[in-house]
Amino acid sequence: MQTRWVIAALLSIPLLDTLLLVPLASTIGFAPTVLLVVLTGLVGMLLVRAEGRHTLSKLQQKVATGGIPTDELLDGGLLIAAGAFLLTPGVVTDLLGFLLAIPVTRYPIRKVVKRFVVRPYLEKQTDGFVSGNVWVGGFPDEDVVNLDPENYGRADDDNT
Repeated sequence: MQTRWVIAALLSIPLLDTLLLVPLASTIGFAPTVLLVVLTGLVGMLLVRAEGRHTLSKLQQKVATGGIPTDELLDGGLLIAAGAFLLTPGVVTDLLGFLLAIPVTRYPIRKVVKRFVVRPYLEKQTDGFVSGNVWVGGFPDEDVVNLDPENYGRADDDNT
């Protein structure tokens, strides 16, 4: 995904929050809207804190048994993002924060992040080694070799 689309998506979130908060405040009133935003932020932060403790204990168990805590580290990053979204006032950011904080919705999001962010990054860094998409038949830049005994070891271009 190109950077400009990510920036555009991140900038559209406050715009959507503003477009939803104004009609909400005119419908239920200013004070209940502020109370709703503050209450969802507080409840969300308690949820993120509890999920963070649970994720940290799973991470410690995985490390203690000699495993690699990849899912737990991704969950930790998603919980950090959830906390940031929940601290930002607004309805859309609270919804995104709750989606990232609740385990039932966080697990599919984690799978999508692994597939479309982590794996392409690792593929790029390791030149295809992660997926096993590597060259196994000699040197990849080598020309076709002529196996004629007279010209053994010379490339086909040189035999003309």
